[in-house]
Amino acid sequence: MSKTSILIFGATGYLGGSVLSRLLAHPNKESFDITAIVRSAEKAKKLEAFGVKAVVGSLKDAAFVERLSENADILFSIADSDDVGVTTAFLAGMKNRHTKTGDVPILIHISGTGVLTWDACTNGLGISDRIWNDDDPDDIEKNIPPTAVHRNVDLLIVEADKEGYLKSYIILPGTIWGIAKNPLVDAGVSNSYSKQLPILIQAALARGQAGVVGKGQALWPSINIEEQTGFFIILFDAILANPDKVGHGRDGYYFGENGDYLWYDLSKYIGKALVKRGLSQSDGPTTFTAEELGKYFGAEWLGNYWGSNSRARSGHSRSLGWQPKLTAQDFFDSVDAEVEAAIKQRKE
Repeated sequence: MSKTSILIFGATGYLGGSVLSRLLAHPNKESFDITAIVRSAEKAKKLEAFGVKAVVGSLKDAAFVERLSENADILFSIADSDDVGVTTAFLAGMKNRHTKTGDVPILIHISGTGVLTWDACTNGLGISDRIWNDDDPDDIEKNIPPTAVHRNVDLLIVEADKEGYLKSYIILPGTIWGIAKNPLVDAGVSNSYSKQLPILIQAALARGQAGVVGKGQALWPSINIEEQTGFFIILFDAILANPDKVGHGRDGYYFGENGDYLWYDLSKYIGKALVKRGLSQSDGPTTFTAEELGKYFGAEWLGNYWGSNSRARSGHSRSLGWQPKLTAQDFFDSVDAEVEAAIKQRKE
């Protein structure tokens, strides 16, 4: 029996590495032929010890990406939600496969609920009452503009599905939290930390006090790293078992969330962790100045992302049997360990 050829982008990252670890622990792992793209021979060698075919190369090399994608039954795109060049290249490879073989390969792509912030970036001054549901594809299709963050890539993928040369499934997590712990992290292959929370923590450490955009009055969904990667496998298994029953293309959006959190509350927990260590006099977050937003987040407009609203409900994801348990309070309770890790990183 031939094996299922799986190609994964982002294997050395936080989410991609966690997904790959799940695939390597899958009950049917012996039936998988997994290939990962890495940028160094050192990490390639480490991955090969896990039975993964590691190919050294760059996702910026369009011909390279196209060639590898053509050979995959299933592609996990977990590297970059906004890279049009990479997306165009792997779509070309998957189209080549369909043209030559008649196969309809599977694409599981990572996006994010940042796509929902386009009309709800209040700069931390107000909570939006607009809630998006992943089981309402008409609303998503009609009311999220192509200019929204991530949307240009998402639309390219949905159009490819419409053309019929692949089946696409787009996963859109909110803020993913938790320090990843798995064999690939232990081996020095993949990253154990997320992005949104560590950036906020590093800004607080640098200024000596927790900060918020505006008044911190904005909501985002949160989801634990283990529960989000668990969904990847639930979706993967459902597709393999009965693809006709799993929504794809315009019906293939899957939010990752288990409730909302308030940005102010998150920063308050950062403040508590700083006070506990004698690094701040007060746990009350203060407003980032325009200068600080540029300094700590790269640009003022980009910093305002930490004061945006992104409200999502994952009815479609849950319809596959996914049942996340960890809440915003669990997220807050994880902050102390993240602060400790950030302090250690600053000393290294």
